[in-house]
Order: sequence, then C-alpha cells, then structure tokens
Amino acid sequence: MTEDAERQAKLETLARLKQMGEKAYDDMYEAHDFRAGDNFYRDAKEYFYDAIGLAKRLGLNEEAEALHERLWHIKQVYWHQFAR
Repeated sequence: MTEDAERQAKLETLARLKQMGEKAYDDMYEAHDFRAGDNFYRDAKEYFYDAIGLAKRLGLNEEAEALHERLWHIKQVYWHQFAR
C-alpha cells in the first residue's frame, strides 16, 4: 500500500469513528434505561477518543481539537441530563 493509500484509509477510519461516535451519542437519547444510556455514552467516548488520537497521529491538529470540543460537549450533556 502506498503512503497516499494508507493515509486515505486512515482518513476513512477517522470518518467512521466520528460517525460511530455521533451514532452512539444519538442512541444515548433513545435509551430506555440508565444502563443503556451509560453504555452508549461509554461507546461515544471511546469512538471520540480513538478519533482524536488518530487525528493527532495524522497531523490534523485542528480536527483533533474540534473532536475534543465535541467530546467535551457530549460529556456535559451526559452529566447534566443523564447522570444519576
């Protein structure tokens, strides 16, 4: 695999991680009990942490910062609306 192809594959992975993080965040709202909400929250955090790390490794510092801010927002929503 060429460097360009490898970078493109990593960018696609980054996009998938962001998409899965947003899906988990959306699912958190649809949860019918605290346990499910907690699980979706943990999933969202993991996807965003992975995306942040990958963005940093790719040298996409602005993207990493935007992802960090999004994760902070998700944490705030969880703690204000869902935490017991």
